[in-house]
Amino acid sequence: MDQAVKGAAALESKNFSVAVTHYTEALAINSQAVDYYIKRSTAYTRISPPDYDAALSDAEMALTLASKRGKRELIIQAQLRRAIALFSLERYGDAKACFDWVKEMNKEEKSLQIWGVKVDNKLKALPEDDIKARTSVQRYPDVKVPERKEETEASKLPSSEPGQITPNGTAQPPKATGVQTPANKIRHEWYQTDDTVVVSLFVKGVPKDNTTIDIQDTSLTVSFPLPTGSNYDFSLDPFCAKVDAVASTAKILSTKIEFVLKKASAGEKWPSLESDAPATAEDIDKNGVLADRVTVTGPSYPTSSKKGPKNWDKVANDLSKKPKKENKDGEEGGDDGLEEEFEGADPVNGFFKQLYSRADPDTRRAMMKSYQESNGTTLSTNWSEVGKGKVETHAPDGMEEKPW
Repeated sequence: MDQAVKGAAALESKNFSVAVTHYTEALAINSQAVDYYIKRSTAYTRISPPDYDAALSDAEMALTLASKRGKRELIIQAQLRRAIALFSLERYGDAKACFDWVKEMNKEEKSLQIWGVKVDNKLKALPEDDIKARTSVQRYPDVKVPERKEETEASKLPSSEPGQITPNGTAQPPKATGVQTPANKIRHEWYQTDDTVVVSLFVKGVPKDNTTIDIQDTSLTVSFPLPTGSNYDFSLDPFCAKVDAVASTAKILSTKIEFVLKKASAGEKWPSLESDAPATAEDIDKNGVLADRVTVTGPSYPTSSKKGPKNWDKVANDLSKKPKKENKDGEEGGDDGLEEEFEGADPVNGFFKQLYSRADPDTRRAMMKSYQESNGTTLSTNWSEVGKGKVETHAPDGMEEKPW
């Protein structure tokens, strides 16, 4: 994990040779980490001088591993890196095929328009029978996946002989080693504070010396061997929002692995742990490198409006952008000085304060009663409805109501 974090930092600071070194060391520990191959492929294309053959090799290895795991986003990233490497190697027919496969999986990938123009221009300038225009690649390359280096079961056993006799005359069974939780019983839970997101992966007996943990700004990956000889891989990709990978930590305890993820934006509330938003053109720089960005969507709160839920963030933003009115003397002003009172405050709070201050007594009662009785999950201005009984708590979509 430390080598991967150092590699990510070197890649971000454009120290590409150092990034290659760190990701190579990280892959020596975990030879099946898809993200490591993608990042090293990126570094190889941008190092001086570039090593496009190595970049293509890493991209195809990443694509093979990602396809075996069925990780759609990783497949798209790996195929994109593969296309860029092929383009750099002047294999324009093969590059076009790979870009087309990326487009099939993500039609909203606007960066492909730029690459499409580049490839088309190269192909148009070539003779029809030019070898550079030929297409010979398969959608998924036939690459042999390296086996992960694991400790043998014999090396995990205690040095003492099994069946040793204890003072009471009974045979002492060998101590349990390795993971003790069945794979289908391993689960995870999470909660958040203003500054952190805490994820717990509940599994007993995880071997500290043979576990690979990789925390990136938008993803988390952990892999450890099971007694069956296979690996257990757990990943969160992408997160709902960015984290500070360097300030985040992971601890392997006797009954779980605990991750404390430092939020990149303190105070930001995550409506979910992961995001389903696909990468867009804005997430890719001019060199075709995928950036670590995700789209965060706020929770949707219950509403009694017949028009559906209102986007209060948009209302607040529109309100904060509204130009101030001028009074008769040509000076800026507003209704009873409310604009001046709430100027500089949080736009959402300012909006509701203005709404409350201008409301009639029944509307105020409805707002107070609905907000307090629903534990802050409902805000109604309709007293004829709210006055009929208690307003129940309704958790936002993707969240659960829990008693305190």
